[in-house]
Amino acid sequence: MEKVIIIGTGPAGLTAALYAARAGLAPLVVEGMQPGGQLTTTTEVENYPGFPEGIDGTALMLLFRRQAERFGARFESSPVKACRFREPPLQLELDSGERLETQTVIVATGASAIYLGLPSEGRLIGHGVSACATCDGAFYRGVPVAVVGGGDTAMEEALFLTRFASRVTVIHRRDRFRASRIMAERVLQHPAIDVRWDSVVTDVMDPEKGEVTGVKLRHVKTGAEDLLPVTGLFVAIGHRPNTEPFQGQLDMDSRGYVRSRNTRTDVAGVFVAGDVQDAVYRQAVTAAGTGCMAAIEATRYLETAG
Repeated sequence: MEKVIIIGTGPAGLTAALYAARAGLAPLVVEGMQPGGQLTTTTEVENYPGFPEGIDGTALMLLFRRQAERFGARFESSPVKACRFREPPLQLELDSGERLETQTVIVATGASAIYLGLPSEGRLIGHGVSACATCDGAFYRGVPVAVVGGGDTAMEEALFLTRFASRVTVIHRRDRFRASRIMAERVLQHPAIDVRWDSVVTDVMDPEKGEVTGVKLRHVKTGAEDLLPVTGLFVAIGHRPNTEPFQGQLDMDSRGYVRSRNTRTDVAGVFVAGDVQDAVYRQAVTAAGTGCMAAIEATRYLETAG
């Protein structure tokens, strides 16, 4: 039986692995469908402490992994398919069919940004298409960008981007925002923001060049199409926590985020870290912080459990 199994290899999971390994727990780290997490879709990370010149997202995650391995963390490549947490021992079933038993679990499976689903969009993620203005906005100084969405998150992204972009265009498929009144008014009154109502993005230009040069729009009521020249496209239509294997096993909110208190879940011995329990900040540094917290909590739990 394992002492601790960590599920996920983003900043939260790998930081938890580092702390658990240094505590002598020899953690087993189970990779998800996207090793390294969302950060591997970012070509350059400028806001992670300790890298004043910035660093490639994948390279940063490889450094995290090497540091955890240095202290004895072990890795399993098969994702978790299902789990059984409601009665001891804690059990995990992997896609490979292997079943694991453990005294503690740290769930750090993250969340996935919801994109539009366009092939051209998918090819340009990390190359002009982003789901995080806080992460990538500073790369778009003095150039026009677009934001897709109509909720509070889209409003926040648009307002944040006005600090850098020459012009921000909010694209929304309806004729009014879903956002709170105060956030919507801030966007509508901002001199650097335009709004394209009743419009949807049908294509992102130009994946062949490896960069965004514009987006094709279609008016949902008239069918009219036109091209909006932009250098960046920020998709702000939501995130989906990666909690499918834990349905019915952990307490979650209506959106599927795991509820926790100081990384402790409602199941003894199961802890949670990173974006899978954070719908607010969604930053690498905050995820890493909760990974540290979860590992410390798991260590204390094992000491108490004897």
